[in-house]
Amino acid sequence: MTTDGVDVVYITGNHDEMIRKFTGTTIGNIRIVDKLVLELHGKHAWFFHGDVFDVSLQNAKWLAEFGSYGYHALNRLNQLVNWYLVNRGKERYSFSKKLKNNKKSAAKYSRIYEKVISNLAIENGYDYVICGHIHQPKMAYIETNHGKTIYLNSGDWVENFTALEYQFKRWKVYHYKKDKRSPFFIDNELKAKDNNRLIAAITIIDQTSK
Repeated sequence: MTTDGVDVVYITGNHDEMIRKFTGTTIGNIRIVDKLVLELHGKHAWFFHGDVFDVSLQNAKWLAEFGSYGYHALNRLNQLVNWYLVNRGKERYSFSKKLKNNKKSAAKYSRIYEKVISNLAIENGYDYVICGHIHQPKMAYIETNHGKTIYLNSGDWVENFTALEYQFKRWKVYHYKKDKRSPFFIDNELKAKDNNRLIAAITIIDQTSK
């Protein structure tokens, strides 16, 4: 992709402790970051992996409600906890991983995870909040007394074979198994709206006339 001139942003996660040391580095068309805010057609989208919230949900939930500084504090806390565990010869901390085989607990954790992240996004005025980590693909409209946002989780490309797509000013959870042969349409209204535009953009060349 970079050889074709595409700008690639690599957002680090809980398997990227070594790479996180290079956060803020740019190599050619590749940027390494721990979070990213993009403006998409006048709306603000907040991207991050989400592993820093493991610690907050279990041990320091108040940090997640600490405004714009909360994410930075969580990131540092998560790094310190993992540094301590590694130096003690233990595995890095991942609460969601421990819950993966317990469906009931995992469902409860997912609901709390979504709520905490969405509330923080609303507090900071983000129209979209895009994350991963818990491997549960989802798109949900979240509204509170303080505002609204759209929560998006990419799931994963190992078990769910899912990803997120943004086209035609819309988001979609892409499912490889059912969408690999289908054009991108978020809903019937959008399909009807853009069919004529798409048809008009197609030029058919009759090879037999040459």
